[in-house]
Amino acid sequence: MLKILYFAKLRDELGTKEETLDWQDNYITINDIKSQLIQRGDPWQSALEGTVLHALNHQIVQPEHLINDGDEIAFFPPVTGG
Repeated sequence: MLKILYFAKLRDELGTKEETLDWQDNYITINDIKSQLIQRGDPWQSALEGTVLHALNHQIVQPEHLINDGDEIAFFPPVTGG
């Protein structure tokens, strides 16, 4: 089981802040999860195809990062500061 979290603009666009996905053997990287979600069509496609940051178990990682059953994956828009 994977816990998926959505923050800020993504949460608003998708209408949800979290969900769980059953683990599948073809899930290897965060990109695999992201691709699976994009295949749902809009609003998932438009929300996740742009620049999105990824965190795995509370650490920012690259989309090619390996995942395991039981992980928590968060998607959020780029953060700017000033």
